[in-house]
Amino acid sequence: MMLQGKMIPCQSREALVTVSSYRNGIVDGYLQHPRLNEKVNIESLTQLFLVMNDLLDLEACPNSPLPLVPQEKTGGKPAAVFRIQILFREHYTWQGRLIWQNENQEAVFHSAMELMQLIDEILAE
Repeated sequence: MMLQGKMIPCQSREALVTVSSYRNGIVDGYLQHPRLNEKVNIESLTQLFLVMNDLLDLEACPNSPLPLVPQEKTGGKPAAVFRIQILFREHYTWQGRLIWQNENQEAVFHSAMELMQLIDEILAE
């Protein structure tokens, strides 16, 4: 059933992004999501958003949410680890929370562009 004009929350829309390095928009890291069998290497913020959008397209908001993605232990210390929670999506606009696990900080975003700007500001520091 398709509801026009209504936003439907879905708690399983969470991805874990681990960034090893970042410079001028070039990312070295990976994305994990419950629907993926393995990590997806990420080389740019654009690629991150395209992969996440593809995952959101698959989402049918099941009654039982998908499990949270556990953070894997890696050999080296990552530059940043983010949990990106997409709480609502309507007409390709995302609203949700960005949780920066390294610093135990959280920010709310109202669009994918705002999310991209938050990630860029954090990683550019």
